[in-house]
Amino acid sequence: MAAPGGADESGGAAWGRRWVRALLAVLVTAAVVVPLTAAAARPSIPAPAPAVLPAVTAATLERTYAAHRANAELASRMAADHGDRHRAAADRALAAPSRTLLSFDGRGLGRAVEVFGDLAHADRVAVLVPGSDTSLDTYERFHAQAATLHDRLTEQAGRAGRPGSGAGSGADAGERTAVVAWLGYTTPGTISATVVTPDRAEEAAPLLRAFLTGLAAVTGPAARVTLLCHSYGTVVCGRAASRLDVSDVVLLGSPGTGAASVADLHTRARIWAARGGDDWVADVPHVSADLFGLTVGFGTDPLSPSFGARVFAAGPGGHSDYFRPGSVSLGNIARIVLGATSEVTRA
Repeated sequence: MAAPGGADESGGAAWGRRWVRALLAVLVTAAVVVPLTAAAARPSIPAPAPAVLPAVTAATLERTYAAHRANAELASRMAADHGDRHRAAADRALAAPSRTLLSFDGRGLGRAVEVFGDLAHADRVAVLVPGSDTSLDTYERFHAQAATLHDRLTEQAGRAGRPGSGAGSGADAGERTAVVAWLGYTTPGTISATVVTPDRAEEAAPLLRAFLTGLAAVTGPAARVTLLCHSYGTVVCGRAASRLDVSDVVLLGSPGTGAASVADLHTRARIWAARGGDDWVADVPHVSADLFGLTVGFGTDPLSPSFGARVFAAGPGGHSDYFRPGSVSLGNIARIVLGATSEVTRA
């Protein structure tokens, strides 16, 4: 990989070695300090085991939603009895009658999978895969992103369906959409050793594959699924890509996928990539190194020509702005989900 600023190969190698040495020092500190401070600051929160249910189908969706809301309500009461008001409030929000949960697990950092829209009748489904520091304690931020995307998809598909609207969205008239917020794995902390290794992604990849297989039983084979992967979530999607039946994979603010190119992902899906103008990930070194048997870093920048993704415009936003209402990135993401790929604005 070329060094920043067009340095020659030897300069790039020296730069890479310096970066690896600095990163090793950070890893050693994080591996010791972060787990200890996290454990001291946040003791284990009691929560019930997840509801045990048959495999979900279109016919059992409402019963599934109700069972997981009940489990979230019980988790909220247990967290409150334990004295953790923040977790209790987070669980209580997920237990609200309006929430539609495909799964919920209040133990540890927690996991939840939430649906926006009519999943059983959707023609197009977007599945969001989050990055680091996403947990039940921060879930409402993830919820808001998924809800904003669903609103935009509904609006954009509606414009396409109105005769003479001139909206030019490219979506088919009457297109029905759904969004799934998939917090189906334990994300790494931003300040931790795990965030610069593929370990959590390796654990998450089979979970994502299993979820998407189950999703097809609800939507039917005709629904087109787009995977929207953010930050460390792009590493998860990279690990899972070779066995995913999806139409598109979108990499947002990616530190790298662990693959050198789109071809190395071994998928038939179209691969898209974008990065906001103020996203700090642009400054992350796109290298991968083996340190005492531990893989550190995620390799090639998905925006680089050598990677081969379809790079699209994301506007001037930062690392958390890809789903901001009215943003360039949100408009392009919606076009990809709706299949209006010829109208995606390129970077």
